[in-house]
Order: sequence, then C-alpha cells, then structure tokens
Amino acid sequence: MKFSSAFLLLGSAAAFAPATNFGVRNMALKSSETSDETKAFAKLPASVKPGVVTGKALVDLLEHAKKEGFAIPGVNVVGGNSINACMEAAAKYGGPIMVTFSKGGGQFIAGKSLSNDADSASIAGSIAAAKHVREVAELYGVPVVLHTDHCQKAWLPWIDGLYAASEEYYKLHGEPLFSSHMLDLSEEPLEENIGICKQYMEKFAKIDILLEFELGVTGGEEDGVDNTDIDSSRLYTQPEEVYYAYQELSQVPNAAFTCAASFGNVHGVYAPGNVELRPVILHNTQKYIQEKIGGDEDKPMLFVFHGGSGSSPDDIQYAIDAGVIKMNIDTDTQWAYWDGVRAYEAANREYLQAQIGNPDGDDIPNKKYYDPRMMLRAGEEAMAARLCQAAEDLNCVNVLN
Repeated sequence: MKFSSAFLLLGSAAAFAPATNFGVRNMALKSSETSDETKAFAKLPASVKPGVVTGKALVDLLEHAKKEGFAIPGVNVVGGNSINACMEAAAKYGGPIMVTFSKGGGQFIAGKSLSNDADSASIAGSIAAAKHVREVAELYGVPVVLHTDHCQKAWLPWIDGLYAASEEYYKLHGEPLFSSHMLDLSEEPLEENIGICKQYMEKFAKIDILLEFELGVTGGEEDGVDNTDIDSSRLYTQPEEVYYAYQELSQVPNAAFTCAASFGNVHGVYAPGNVELRPVILHNTQKYIQEKIGGDEDKPMLFVFHGGSGSSPDDIQYAIDAGVIKMNIDTDTQWAYWDGVRAYEAANREYLQAQIGNPDGDDIPNKKYYDPRMMLRAGEEAMAARLCQAAEDLNCVNVLN
C-alpha cells in the first residue's frame, strides 16, 4: 500500500524529488478525490476508511482537512480508558481523531513497576496500545490516526523500537502499525535537527509512515518535556527555518511530513495574558514558502498546533486558516477525565465509605458503586464530552457524512 511521491504533504508546487517533479502531487490528489472507489464517508476522500488510517489515505485525509478548513484533535492517552474515550468522542462528533502516545504514556500503559531500561516499557506499552486501537477502531466507525508525541534526541531509541514493530507489521499487512511519529529535535541546532529528521524520513517513507517535526520550542511542561524556563524568543519560529526544513525533507522519495512550528505555544493552561500566541507567523510562513516555490498553492505546508489546551477559539480558527490540520490536546482532557471521576465520587460519596452500609441500610452492599468501572466510565464520559467541545472549536464536527 505504498503511497507515491504524488502524495507528499507539501503544496501543489512541490514534490520530494528534484525540482523538475514539482507539480506532480496536485494531479494525483485530484485523481484520488475523483476515484470510483466506493466511499465509506460521503464527505471524505474514498481512500479514507473506518479504522486506523495510514499512508496515502492519511495524506488524503490531512490534505482534505486543510482544503475544507478543519483540524483534527490530537489527544495524549495513557490507557484503554482514555483511548476509548477518544474514539467514543469521534463517533459522537462525526470526525477523525488522532490517538497519541507519549514515551511516558507508553511506559505507564506497560506498567509503572517495570524497568524502562533501553526504553523497553515505553516501547512495549506503545505497541500494545497501538494493537488495542487496531482491534477496536473500526468498530467506532471513524478514521483514527495512530501517532506518537514529542521524541527528543535522547529518546530516539523509543522511536527505533516502534519503527521496528511497524516494519514487521508492514511485512504482514502492507501498512505500518503506527500512522505517524513526531521527532522533537528543536533543542538541537537547525541543521542537526533537520538532518536527523531527514534520516528518519528516509526510513519512514519506505513503509508509509508520516513524520511530524518541530521547529522552535513549545513552552511549558508536559510528560517529561520541560521548557518552562526557555528564552521566549525561541517560542516563535522563523519562516526561513520552515522553508529550509521543507526543502531538505522534500528531497526524500515518498516523503510525507507535517510541521510543528512554534508561534508562542505553551503546554498547559495559564491565566489570561500569560501566553501570547501569534498564529500570524504561520500565515507569513505559508506566504514565504509559496513565493519561494511558486505555483498556485497558497498553503504549501501542513502545520500542527501544539499546546492547544486553553487556547481561544479565535486563535484556533486563525491558525486553521493558516493550514493547521491537527491540534494537540492534553491538559484539558486530563482535567476533564479527573473532573468526571471527582464528580462521580462527590455524587456517591456516602456509598463509597465501606463495602457494606449506606444511607439505604446498614447491611446494603456498595459493590456497584466502588466497582472501578463506574468511576473509570465517569472519567471516559467527561473526557469524551470535552473532546466534542474541542471538535466544535476545530470545525471537526460532522465532517464524515
């Protein structure tokens, strides 16, 4: 199921190979959109089916999102409950979802008691969770992207382990286990950052894995990535940096990539006025690249939005207008899950103080209240509801049919 050079995540004036190939992608995308293949979703390209989306279908989905002006929620998960809440929400709001594993999340899924020497638990947990999604995603009737979050230079062995699993999966099924991986080498010099990304892009492209790379730094702290004391100037990516990355990665045959360019993004939620988002940087960067490469495509790069929790709807919409096709959400969904559990405990507190005995009688058992599934389900429902709200902000409601 290899996707051709024509499906590079660039613009209609760009391809991954020599400049003489520029323009090929647009024709192929057009043929994909007008395919006679039976469509699973009336509003999406025919290549996009329920279940995990990879390769050409993923490129088609992201290009379609850019064209139609919506972005996909990308949600960090830490276990089966948060995974299922993501897919439940997607089924409710009628759109795709990106289920995202962090290195720490993978370790937690495997079991915090395990040694994580050589990232063994992070690798095993991420793979196990991906297989869970593979087994159930189609039942939810929505497109699901299996993605991994920030991977710093020191953490590359984690990605190597996941890539090896995708290689084996590809041999058996003709597609990778994971849809995409993010490399966050933004702490390294630009040339080293993109040089390493290019090496991984060459591997990823062979088995249809999309690469997300980061330029600039996302502030705040999340899951082992702590940039709370970063120089504020590094929170804002320059157009020249994005164009450099675009040129370098475009040279890789069969490449597909997205860019996490920083425009003041910060992980976490902060009081109003403490974070200054400048999505105009994305607009300026699109214009800069378009002027460099020429052609009719006014948004040649596909951007992703990190640190989306707590952002205003106006900033989100302006970023989508600049070609953002995915927004990461973690802090808000963490709070939503906890708030669901908290509300369940508050509503049933008198039934949760002992195994036997409650306001209905001293000899009445409370098992149906303290059954872990009850509080876990309350968390799932609250998280799914918050994601439906996020989908509204991202214009991602009813985009399937």
